[in-house]
Amino acid sequence: MSILRLTFLGTSAAQPTLHRNLSGLAVKANADLLLFDCGEGSQRQMVRFGTGFTVDAVFFTHFHADHYLGIIGFLRTLGMMGRDTPVQLYGPPPARRLLNQAVHLGVESLSFPVEFHELRDGDKVERRGYTVHAVGVDHRINALGYVLQEDERPGKFNLDKAKAMGIPSGPVYGQLQRGEPVTLPDGRTIHPDEVVGDPRPGRRLVISGDTRPCQSLVRAAREADLLIHEATFSDDEQARALETRHSTAREAAQVAREAGARRLILTHLSSRHDTDPSRLLTQAREEFKGPVEVAYDGLTVELPLRD
Repeated sequence: MSILRLTFLGTSAAQPTLHRNLSGLAVKANADLLLFDCGEGSQRQMVRFGTGFTVDAVFFTHFHADHYLGIIGFLRTLGMMGRDTPVQLYGPPPARRLLNQAVHLGVESLSFPVEFHELRDGDKVERRGYTVHAVGVDHRINALGYVLQEDERPGKFNLDKAKAMGIPSGPVYGQLQRGEPVTLPDGRTIHPDEVVGDPRPGRRLVISGDTRPCQSLVRAAREADLLIHEATFSDDEQARALETRHSTAREAAQVAREAGARRLILTHLSSRHDTDPSRLLTQAREEFKGPVEVAYDGLTVELPLRD
């Protein structure tokens, strides 16, 4: 997998504002296009920010209305566009019941199959080149965070060493890079570990969904390339964060620090921080010394390959 591109479709909590839509994140993972949550208006944001509509799967963190009602109109649009390939919908229980109701609201059938999957803490969905892991988190209702873990990548091919060993250039280089031994015209058998370095770790993207800070997320985000964590409130709203089972920006940063994440992006902002999230950013930076920023609708992030 070479492309791992994120586009924030919505970064507001609970209700849309003039500047921020409800929760939604589009992730381009090579040829796949995934959605994480699909708040009302997500499809318009996809048009606005140019993500395309060729979505393969949607992963819902939980079933509060601001995180999933956008799927109703989105699926109808796909039908009007003539889609005929299946769409996979994933989420915590009661995903099957709620999503089945939403999909069939106001229409008898769609022109393409919709397949429902319920996930629990520890479940994983294996896809080509990466795996999506479900992580139980701490919200008012059954909720999940998600980890997108890229597969290990082959080690670097040592071209100088290959030439010094007299290995002729051409297809044999590719075979060795893929982990296949080759037999040369002179009868020698060359094994990959002679010219290829150790496997390189894949990238790790972690999405908190709505949650209080929790150890399950700390473990999931260990050395993550990017942790996207909700930061609904600031320090002076701590009581409200506890009451609603959300996090403050400072708490999100503490999770990132404890996990040793490489980068933190804050999202799911209360409307009081709509146009000026500077307090959230300041409080987060007091706890986490790595790169940290506040997401905005349309923010696009490319995660580089690990060395």
